[in-house]
Amino acid sequence: MFRSAYADVPPIELPIHDAVLGRAAEFADLPALVDGTDGTTLTYGQLDRYHRRLAAALAESGLRKGDVLALHSPNSIVFPAVFYAATRAGATVTTAHPLATPEEFAGQLRDSGARWIVTVSPLLDTARAAAGIAGGVEEIIVCDGAPGHRSLADLLASTAPEPGVDIDPSGDIAVLPYSSGTTGTPKGVMLTHRQIATNLAQLEPCVPSGPGVRILAVLPLFHIYGLTALMNAPLRLGATVVVLPRFDLETFLAAVETHRITDLYVAPPIVLALAKHPAIARYDLSSLKHVISAAAPLDAALAAACAERLGLPPIGQAYGMTELSPGTHVVPLDGLREAPAGTVGRLIAGTEMRVVALDDPGKDLGTGEDGEILIRGPQVMKGYLGRPDATAAMIDADGWLHTGDVGRVDEGGWLYVVDRVKELIKYKGFQVAPAELEAVLLTHPGIADAAVIGTYDDDGNEIPHAFVVRRTTADRPDGPDSPDAPDGPDEDEITAYVAGRVAPYKRVRRITFTDTVPRAASGKILRRQLRDRA
Repeated sequence: MFRSAYADVPPIELPIHDAVLGRAAEFADLPALVDGTDGTTLTYGQLDRYHRRLAAALAESGLRKGDVLALHSPNSIVFPAVFYAATRAGATVTTAHPLATPEEFAGQLRDSGARWIVTVSPLLDTARAAAGIAGGVEEIIVCDGAPGHRSLADLLASTAPEPGVDIDPSGDIAVLPYSSGTTGTPKGVMLTHRQIATNLAQLEPCVPSGPGVRILAVLPLFHIYGLTALMNAPLRLGATVVVLPRFDLETFLAAVETHRITDLYVAPPIVLALAKHPAIARYDLSSLKHVISAAAPLDAALAAACAERLGLPPIGQAYGMTELSPGTHVVPLDGLREAPAGTVGRLIAGTEMRVVALDDPGKDLGTGEDGEILIRGPQVMKGYLGRPDATAAMIDADGWLHTGDVGRVDEGGWLYVVDRVKELIKYKGFQVAPAELEAVLLTHPGIADAAVIGTYDDDGNEIPHAFVVRRTTADRPDGPDSPDAPDGPDEDEITAYVAGRVAPYKRVRRITFTDTVPRAASGKILRRQLRDRA
């Protein structure tokens, strides 16, 4: 068993809004959130007042403890205010991907039992359609306003008293992000107030922050990485968060220059751009002090090229997953130069790890041996919403969460993630479940069978790669007598078919036609055989 070298931290027995904004009065006049495109700024004092007023308005409208509010929005300076307002009113926030299709969003609404949606006007049509499909939604609030819907300005005008909700930090669910876990379709990950607040305290010794630190929030806040590293952690300590709604390289670089960003928390595709794109030379990035990459594996050579080009200490990495609130490992900011290349870091405070043999999960391995990574600590999720069997498959009776990742630990306690047992694809940090894409592919009348794996494109990004068995003319549903019926769809038709039914990041990006999908006697797809052919 491997244990953290950091001193344990006591559990944070506070609701997340108090755990993060408890020092708002101390930082009152400091900038908390800055719109990276137009400079609009919220101070800590304003953020504290606004989220309390919004909480009062939500409670006045009927939002009660235990309700679920879906936050369906790109990054903005009001995203945190809505999040903390909902939790102060006693609700659980389920964060939704702004690019989700109506059907995908409806599935999350239905599964989570969400009764409220907060969205933005460009996404209103999707939100309305999803609410119609799911049913049970009482109100759709539009942050910036739309005819027939209340806006945040309307809510801020409320004179209702601030709600006094009795929240149990150890039991009540603060946030319900959706994750595919080790396999399968997305599931609601129940993270309590104590779990996500304690994870912030666990991470603080490794990645300290405070007034004067300026972070660029370009990764999505709906994702647990962004929610933690770009929102909760910096706002807890008085840093300034500069917010961008999406990644555009020129806008991103201009924001670093204009707002004198000191710390970047990014995913590997951004590291690639910083290392290789010619636009980098046109901007003054001298304010940068640290770059940390997470959400997907980062090539050691690419990390070194990025650091050299920017004149920075080595690029650090971090490791975790939604089910772990999310952090378990990070290369500490004061240890960037001593960390070996390719490591995702050391265990953070209060966290234990085992590495077990792939062919014998009861056998613990020592340093230098590859095995599945198991984690135990206060950040381990409460479980999957409504899925006790999936929870039990993920967390064993002794509290160890089986990550599905293969790794090894060196003599210095540094972890290297080398492979994945699980089937989950991480496309630019976003989770893509093969089973979900396979289900879509099999609805096409011209496809007899399909399997999806992750392979890598020329830029080193993991992408969904489909192996497709086309129906012959004789066994198509429209029959062998259909005029000019082809022997199944071509690559462009399949790509377009899937693209019209899933969010953009889930699209199939490579297709191989095959005569059969290899399966075990149980029917399980033998993905390793497909990887050998990819």
